[in-house]
Amino acid sequence: MPAGQAHDPTEPRRAPRREGLSPTVALLSIGGVLVLSGLISRRTSPDPSHPRIARWYRSLEKPAYTPPDPVFGGVWPVLMLLISAGAYRLMRAPRSPERDQAVALWAATIALVTAYNTILFGRRSLTGATLEGAMVAAAGAAFVARARGVDPAAAATGVPLTLWSVFGDVLTADIARRNPDLDGRDPGRGPATGAAR
Repeated sequence: MPAGQAHDPTEPRRAPRREGLSPTVALLSIGGVLVLSGLISRRTSPDPSHPRIARWYRSLEKPAYTPPDPVFGGVWPVLMLLISAGAYRLMRAPRSPERDQAVALWAATIALVTAYNTILFGRRSLTGATLEGAMVAAAGAAFVARARGVDPAAAATGVPLTLWSVFGDVLTADIARRNPDLDGRDPGRGPATGAAR
C-alpha cells in the first residue's frame, strides 16, 4: 500500500512474516543440543573407560542378528547429524505452528535417544530401554509426519533414525527376553544403582 494511503477496511490485513532463525543461531542451537547429548551419553558408554558397563553389556546373551559394536558406534552419530540437518532447515524456515512443533519433536527425539543410552547402560534396565526405544521411534515418526508439511526434505532426514530405532527396539526387547536375570542388575553386584563406573 502506498505511503499515506488509508487502509481499506474490506481488505484483510496480512499477518507480518515471521522469519526463521539466522544460520548462526540455528547452528549454535543444534550444536548445543548435540554436544549436551554427547556429554550425557558419554558418561554411560560401554567402552574401556567404563569397565563395569562394558562387562555387563558383554555378559548379555544377544541374538545372531545383533550388529557388531562398531556399527552402533558409527551409525548413531550419523543418524543424529542427519535428523539435525533437517532441524536446521526447519529452524531457517519461516515460523509457523507446524514448523515449531517439528523443531520441538526433533529436540524430543534427541532427548529420548540420550535417555535410552542412560537407561540401558547406566541403569542396566533392558525393560526400561525397550519402553524408551519405542518412545524414540514414535518421536522420530512424529517428527517426520509434522515436518513433511513444512519441508519434505527436512522430514526425510528423520526417516533413517526412525527405522533404525524400530530395529533397535526389536533388538532390545529380544535381548531383554533372553536375559531376565541381568535386567537391571550388574553381574556380581546385585541390583544396579545407575551409577556409571
